[in-house]
Amino acid sequence: MVTQPLIFSGGRLRLNYSTSAAGSVRVELQEESGAALAGFTLDDMDPMYGDELDEAVSWKGGADLSALQGKPVRLRVALKDADLFAFRFAGN
Repeated sequence: MVTQPLIFSGGRLRLNYSTSAAGSVRVELQEESGAALAGFTLDDMDPMYGDELDEAVSWKGGADLSALQGKPVRLRVALKDADLFAFRFAGN
């Protein structure tokens, strides 16, 4: 899934999701044009497993997104035997 460009406030991306035992959720941040943002690619993300109501997404470079606030970004979400119920941007 890829979102339309959106502008957010807050420093962290949080997800409500559920995966099977073999499933996972990964998220990539992209520029408005669709190009992946360095440090926020699918390969940079620590995959998420389990059943969580409000879990923070993190990449190898960390989880702080405050430098991207106010800029249009797209979210690319890769689900492997998983459901994504909601996402939100929240403060640090």
